[in-house]
Amino acid sequence: MPISSAGRISRPSSAGVTLIEMLVVVALISLMVGISYPALTSGIESLRLNAATNGVVSFLDYGLSRAERRQQVVEIVISKEDNSIEMRSSEPGFYRKLQMPEGVSIVQVYPPLPEQSSGDPDLIRNFLLYPGGAVPPLGVQLINRRNVQRVVRVDPITGVPRIEAPPEQ
Repeated sequence: MPISSAGRISRPSSAGVTLIEMLVVVALISLMVGISYPALTSGIESLRLNAATNGVVSFLDYGLSRAERRQQVVEIVISKEDNSIEMRSSEPGFYRKLQMPEGVSIVQVYPPLPEQSSGDPDLIRNFLLYPGGAVPPLGVQLINRRNVQRVVRVDPITGVPRIEAPPEQ
C-alpha cells in the first residue's frame, strides 16, 4: 500500500461515475430540454413572423418610392397561392420577388373583394402604384404556425406602410 507524505496509508480512490449518477444527470438534462423546447420554438416562430412583416413593409416601401423616384408605374402582385409578393415596372428587366419564410403564410389581402361563387377571389391580386397618384389602400395579413397574425397596410394618406393588429373576425 502506498504511504502518503503524512505517514498514513492511503487507499486508492475509485475515480469515475456510477450508473445512477449518470442516469440522474441525463434525466435532469432531458427535463430541462423538455421544458425549454416549446418556449424556444415559439420564439423562433415569432422571429420569423416579425422578419416577414418587416420584409413586406420594406418591399412595399421600395415599390412606392420607386414609382415616385423613377416616375414609372409599379405593379404589385400578391399571391396567396405562391405565398409571395412580386413587383414589376415598365423598366425592362426590373422584377423583384419576396417569398414568405417557412411557417409564415399570407392569409388575406386587403381590401377584400366581394365573394364570388367560384373559387377564392383572393388567390392573386394586382395593385398599381402610379407616380404622383393616390396610393391604393392595400394590405396583407400574415399568420404563423402558432396562429399569431399581423397586418401590413399602406396608409392611403401618407403612403407609408405600417404594421397593425388584424381586424377581429
